[in-house]
Amino acid sequence: MKKLLGATAVLAAFAFAAVQWFGPVSAQMAEPEAPAAPAAFDASKLPSTHFGAEQPSSMHASLGAPGFSHASVPANPLSPEAKPVGQQVCTACHAKETQNFAHTTHALGMDAAFAANPDTPTCEACHGPGSRHAQDPSVPGAIIAFTRNGGSPVTAQTGACLGCHSGGPRDHWAGSIHERGDLSCSDCHNPMAKFSMEGLTARQSISETCATCHKDIRQQFNRRSHMPLPEGQLSCADCHNPHGTLNAVLLKTDTVNETCYQCHAEKRGPFLFEHAPVRDNCVNCHTPHGSNQHALLVAPIPMLCQQCHTHLNHPNDLMTSANIGTGTNPDWKAMSRGCINCHAQVHGSNNPSGARLHQ
Repeated sequence: MKKLLGATAVLAAFAFAAVQWFGPVSAQMAEPEAPAAPAAFDASKLPSTHFGAEQPSSMHASLGAPGFSHASVPANPLSPEAKPVGQQVCTACHAKETQNFAHTTHALGMDAAFAANPDTPTCEACHGPGSRHAQDPSVPGAIIAFTRNGGSPVTAQTGACLGCHSGGPRDHWAGSIHERGDLSCSDCHNPMAKFSMEGLTARQSISETCATCHKDIRQQFNRRSHMPLPEGQLSCADCHNPHGTLNAVLLKTDTVNETCYQCHAEKRGPFLFEHAPVRDNCVNCHTPHGSNQHALLVAPIPMLCQQCHTHLNHPNDLMTSANIGTGTNPDWKAMSRGCINCHAQVHGSNNPSGARLHQ
C-alpha cells in the first residue's frame, strides 16, 4: 500500500512538471485571439498634411514629393480670369527661354515633378495662369513678368517667389529695407539662366550682385586695408542677410559685435579688464568694409585714441599729424604703433597687471 501511494505521488509530480514546461509551448502554437477593435480615428486632432492623399499615379511620385510636385499656380491680380494652359503651350513659343532655363536648379525640380505627374504646374508655377497671355502676348501683365517694364506689380512678383521660398532666411522680408525700397526678387536673382554658382544671382557672385546698387560700399574694399572680399574669401552674405533681419543694416546677428565675433572669436572675451568702446561696438574704432588706415581703423593712432583719451594720465601733449614719424616734430608716443606700443591688449586683458591694457 505504501509503495502504491509513493508511485502515485511520483506520477502526480511528473504531470505537474509537464504542464509547467509544455503549457506555454502549446499556448504559442494555438491560434491567436482576434485583436480588439481600435478606437475611432479623429483626424481633426492632427495638423493637415498631404500624406493622406490618394495613391500617386506613377512610381516616381510614390517615392516622395519630387521637385515642384506640390507647387501651386500663383494668382495674377492683373488677369484674375486667366486659366492654366500647361507647359506644352509655353514651350511652343518660348523655345529659347526653355533652352536657357534647362541648366538651372529650378528646371531640374520642375522636370522631376512633371515626369511624376504631367498635371504639375511648371512655367505657370512662377508666372501664373497663361491662357490670357497665350491669346494675346502683347498685353502687359497678362502673366506675372519678372521685369521692371513687364507690367506686373512688385508685390505679385515677390509673392510668386515666396509661394515656395517663404520662411527661413526670408522670415523678415516683409518690412525689410529692400522690401520697402520696392525691390523685386528678380532685381537680384535670375532663375531663368545660370549666371552664378549659387543662389541664381543676376551676376557671377553674391558680392557683384550687391555691388550693382551698393557701389559706394564696394569701392571701400579697394582701400589699403580691407576685408578679403575682393580676394573671394568672403561675400556680403557672410555678414548680411539681404532678405531681411531685425536690425537696420541687415546683419545676420543681433549686434555688430556678434557678427564680428563669428570670425574674430579671440576678441570676444570675457576679459578681466575690458575696454569700454570695444565692448560697446567694434565700429567705434573700425570700419567694417575698408580703410586707408592700419587694421581697418577709422583714424590713425594716436589720433583715434585721443578721441576719448585726451590729456589723461600722460603728459599734456595733444598729438597731431606733426608728431608722427614723418611730421615736423616727431614724438616717441606717436612712433611705430603709437599708443599700442605700450597698451598692446587694446581689446581687453586677463593679466592681473592689465588695468592699463599693458599685457
